[in-house]
Amino acid sequence: MAQNWTPTSWRQKPIQQVPDYPDLAALAATEERLAKFPPLVFAGEARRLKSALANVAEGKGFLLQGGDCAESFAEHGADTIRDFFRAFLQMAVVLTFGAQQPVVKVGRIAGQFAKPRSSNIEKQGEVSLPSYRGDIINGIEFTEEARIPNPERQLMAYRQSAATLNLLRAFAMGGYANLDNVHQWMLGFIKDSPQAERYRKLADRISETMDFMKAIGITSENHPNLRETDFFTSHEALLLGYEQALTRVDSTSGDWYATSGHMIWIGDRTRQPDHAHIEYCRGIKNPLGLKCGPSLTGDGLLELIDLLNPQNEAGRLTLICRFGHDKVAENLPRLIRAVEREGKKVVWSCDPMHGNTITLNNYKTRPFERILSEVESFFQIHRSEGTHPGGIHVEMTGNDVTECTGGARALSGDDLADRYHTHCDPRLNADQALELAFLLAERMKGGRDEKRMVVNG
Repeated sequence: MAQNWTPTSWRQKPIQQVPDYPDLAALAATEERLAKFPPLVFAGEARRLKSALANVAEGKGFLLQGGDCAESFAEHGADTIRDFFRAFLQMAVVLTFGAQQPVVKVGRIAGQFAKPRSSNIEKQGEVSLPSYRGDIINGIEFTEEARIPNPERQLMAYRQSAATLNLLRAFAMGGYANLDNVHQWMLGFIKDSPQAERYRKLADRISETMDFMKAIGITSENHPNLRETDFFTSHEALLLGYEQALTRVDSTSGDWYATSGHMIWIGDRTRQPDHAHIEYCRGIKNPLGLKCGPSLTGDGLLELIDLLNPQNEAGRLTLICRFGHDKVAENLPRLIRAVEREGKKVVWSCDPMHGNTITLNNYKTRPFERILSEVESFFQIHRSEGTHPGGIHVEMTGNDVTECTGGARALSGDDLADRYHTHCDPRLNADQALELAFLLAERMKGGRDEKRMVVNG
């Protein structure tokens, strides 16, 4: 156990990005109720994810992490979850083919309800109200009543997370992820897109391989890994009272785990080394993510690594880099060199979304070309430094939204108003997400070919 740590020790530390609950007695009562609820995930599952991420840290895998910017109560439904899972499986199979390595699948789902904000106040015209901080805290409607933080929302978030996890487990283990179904994962609105033909060709190759394997006696019936997949959940651990209520001791090891999700991460706004979010996360045994923005120094990163992963365990810590397409070349190499100099074992992942947000026609959006530019720089820099570009972290949906411009269908600023549904930040739609996966796969294949040329002289 971490030294001088308890699930409540974060309460003695300074804290950022917390809502101002008007009724503290109601908040305490809600957290007390949550503390008696069953865990959403289990310690053994978190350990399995850590083991998979350890392989990524050693250069033997790739992390695909993605999902909603902020889950909402209003959009919760079986079809939404299924379509996200289908899009995610398509991305994963494309990346597996490109990387020729296992792809670790981690969704931003079943817990991604709280959002940090750059300002405590939102102003519309002459009216100023508390900012929307995610459905787990307050409502998105611009009314005084909706913006009051309400602890009862934590119970709603728990129940939605439980229902979502139940369906995701059924999809992952009940046959939906069977590689025999690779053609059936295609979403209807993608069928006429430029990605559809590329995916069909890949799916045909996989189907031919499956037919060959069946002919020699290897089927999904006698090899469960062909019909099942590991799928894990993650979210930003922002609302620490909720996290504490779902922190439990693992009966087999005696260690503390956050049972709200398999992996939790610390945001760029809450990574102060002497503050509450680092204090809470250092004591739990889950795999952790740490968002790394332009203001993070090499020494600052090493200090955080020592706090969060003092035993230097592979798979414990994923560094999620979010610089912006025009800042990655300036910032990423110095962090890589600091980590390599000290021999720290980490997974390097690229978040090409958060540093590339602009405003267009009064909508927040993210140009696809900037997203791709940051990803390409991330891969190129790691190749130059001799390190493993281990993952990608994207905000995406399985729905046909128009929130990010560009991509093969060349969405413009004029298209944003058509289907702009996000509750917070703009997301890639399934077509754009699949396009990104194909482009990533090409970069991975290029990296493998370069390595072969070096090895073969």
